[in-house]
This record gives sequence, structure tokens and C-alpha cells, in this order.
Amino acid sequence: NGERVLDWTEMEPVVMMHGEINPEKTCVVRVHDQCFTSEVLGSQRCDCKEQLDMALAYIQQESGLVIYMPQEGRGIGLANKIAAYELQDTGLDTVDANRHLGFEDDERSYECVPAILQDLGIQSVKLVTNNPYKISQLTASGVRIEHTIRSLVPPNKHNE
Repeated sequence: NGERVLDWTEMEPVVMMHGEINPEKTCVVRVHDQCFTSEVLGSQRCDCKEQLDMALAYIQQESGLVIYMPQEGRGIGLANKIAAYELQDTGLDTVDANRHLGFEDDERSYECVPAILQDLGIQSVKLVTNNPYKISQLTASGVRIEHTIRSLVPPNKHNE
């Protein structure tokens, strides 16, 4: 089975903020999970880099923040993600490959997000996401989501 997954208390998220944050207004927030393979190595198996770039451009225009979470590969880590890629090359989808490696469907944790928002004085958010799991996890942890902004990027031939 795979290596140990980090507990949320062991993570070091990074907050990238642009503009003035007004605690009395709803803040645009993207909670983005690290994707070394696309953001650094240029893999086109996913649209993570494009989603990150879109979120950064959006907060440049509208003010807001991106919380960059060190949770590679749905929280399974880089080495396990590469192993999952190998299984995907044999026909498994992402979830089945992760299960084959001994992981749950999604190992990510968003437990630190409410504390980050509280430290910044943010009471409610416009969440930039396409992910229902992330919405439910953030809501369950106490984040007040006023509405979501879809992060739609066109697919490429490698991730359709």
C-alpha cells in the first residue's frame, strides 16, 4: 500500500491574496490543491494548472485569495500519484487507481481552511470550484459559502 498521508495539522498551506479584504463583504476564495505534475512538470492529464491560473487572474481583477493546499493527488502524495498514473495507463480511472493503492476515493482535508479565513477576518466566501466534495467538506467545517463560481477550463486531448 501507499505511504502515509499527511494529517491536516502537518500541512503548510500558502495564502495568495490580492486587493483589500473587507470582513463585511463576501470574499472570493479558491481553495486549490497542489498539483506538481501539471503546475511544475506540465502534465496535461488534468486541468489543475489552468484552474490555478484562472483563479489567480480572477483575484487580480476582483480581489480575493487563493489558499494553496499541499495535497498532491487527492491527498495521496506525489509518489502515490505517479503510481496511480501507471495504473491509469492500464485502464483504471483516478478513483479506482487510488483504491487499488489502498486509499479512499479522496484523502484531502480542508480542516485548516476555517482557521485561515477566521485569521483574515473573512466571514463568508464566493468559492471558486467545480468540486462538490470540496463544497460539502468546507460547509461541514463551518465555512459559509454564499455561492460558487465555476472554474471551467476547456479540456485538452489528454484529459477529456
